[in-house]
Amino acid sequence: MNSYFPKAGDLQGQWYVVDAEGQTLGRLATKVADLLRGKTKPTFTPHADCGDFVIVINAEKINVTGRKETQKVYRHHSNYPGGFKEETLKSLRARRPVAIIEKAVRGMLPHTRLGDHQYTKLKVYEGSEHPHAAQNPTALDLKARVGA
Repeated sequence: MNSYFPKAGDLQGQWYVVDAEGQTLGRLATKVADLLRGKTKPTFTPHADCGDFVIVINAEKINVTGRKETQKVYRHHSNYPGGFKEETLKSLRARRPVAIIEKAVRGMLPHTRLGDHQYTKLKVYEGSEHPHAAQNPTALDLKARVGA
């Protein structure tokens, strides 16, 4: 039995729009990461970029469970002495709500060059407007796909 490997011409990425309003952060991020990697397609190949483009709108209206709003902390270091920075989810939401979804999805993608390329297919916006109408994106209702 021969293995099937899709050719570069066979890999066509579709565009999807996902509304984050009322969605739980982690559940939304896993579905988006699966779409970006192409794991929802029967031709999924781990070493090839067979994923789709995903537009996430209403990023500021994402929900988190429990006390994550005050207890979840994002940390980074600038590689300079004293450059350790911490920020709570609440302050990050006030400053840059798009970064919450971007960080959650990025952590679920491979930490390789392929994952970097797949991450560029993610577009996140605060409001309900996006500049990608020319690509004719398909609205994807993740609330209906809870069991999927």
